[in-house]
Amino acid sequence: MTSPAAAPPRLLTCDVLYTGLGGAQAPGGVVVSGGVVAATGHPDLLRANYPHATEEHVGGVIAPPPVNAHTHLDMSAYDFAALPYFRWIPEVVVAGRARRGVAAALAGADTLARLGSGGVGDVVWSPEVMDALLGREDLTGTLYFEVLGPVPGQADERFRIMREQVEGWRRRERPNDDPRGGLRVGLSPHTPFNLSSRLMRLVMDYAAGEGLPTQIHVAEHPAESELFASGGGPLWENRFAPLYPPTFAEVIGRAPEPGLTPVRYLDDLGVLAARPTLVHMVNVTPDDIARVARAGCAVVTCPRSNAHLECGTFPWTAFAAAGVEIALGTDSVASGETLDVRDEVAFARTRYPGLDPRVIVRAAVKGGHRTLGTRTPFIRRGEAWRDEYVW
Repeated sequence: MTSPAAAPPRLLTCDVLYTGLGGAQAPGGVVVSGGVVAATGHPDLLRANYPHATEEHVGGVIAPPPVNAHTHLDMSAYDFAALPYFRWIPEVVVAGRARRGVAAALAGADTLARLGSGGVGDVVWSPEVMDALLGREDLTGTLYFEVLGPVPGQADERFRIMREQVEGWRRRERPNDDPRGGLRVGLSPHTPFNLSSRLMRLVMDYAAGEGLPTQIHVAEHPAESELFASGGGPLWENRFAPLYPPTFAEVIGRAPEPGLTPVRYLDDLGVLAARPTLVHMVNVTPDDIARVARAGCAVVTCPRSNAHLECGTFPWTAFAAAGVEIALGTDSVASGETLDVRDEVAFARTRYPGLDPRVIVRAAVKGGHRTLGTRTPFIRRGEAWRDEYVW
């Protein structure tokens, strides 16, 4: 019987190769010998250098497993629905609340582990879910505990409770480079419009001082821009009124005005200086993009969710031209349909037909790891070959 080490090398070719180093290339190939990577590069060069290799075209992409940089695992038991945003909230999110919680989060985490996810950025809705997920050793990334509170007078008490919870969880977290795996704790002040300006400052100042990573949902739907410009519109009309002060100006601590955007508001408040990761960023202005770039914030786009909820299209090329780090996320299965970032990559390639697919693949891998602060695996000579590199 021929041993694996004595078997002829294999030349695996693909449409896009990303090794984790530098930029991606197209087409690409990897020579595997005895279960170890012998070489990577253009197929023509590999054919010339390894004429005895058995060639096989394995698929569209060879790269380290992609990172799901933004999701909501505790909504993994929801049914998927493509609906306009202001129907989706009541008909899906609110109507399905009984399905949300620990069991759904654990099932979602199991799915990511089975997919071999390169990492996860999960927004955690409840303390019980944080307790359940924090001990997972089969995933790496960050659990961002969600913070809400639009009433200024309640900010200090909400912050006190949050800080006590976070300090307890941090005693259980592992560093992202721990070889055993594990998840670290972060914070997600949910959106610029459902935290008071005082609570937003308290959370972000605390996170910056403690070195906690943060994610904020920003500029997902066009109505968010309308709210900051006028103080009204569909977002304000559809709020849970008893939980909010009488006017939006009381929430943000200033008068809405034409030209005030959610991004400019966060920048004026000093939030962008803490370099939070900004999720969605669909409905933005050139000035918004410039502010994000100057602050050095990363952005996570969720193309399927934005399309399904009719929120618009993330201006990928404009952010890339400004030098902003871009990552990919699935959002929840209720709006993104699956937790597999490979599906997100495939959809993005149709959503952005003029965008080089190498850019999309790099965002799914390197962009995700940079956003979460995790280590990108490399496909290089001498490293063990893993079948999950083919996607």
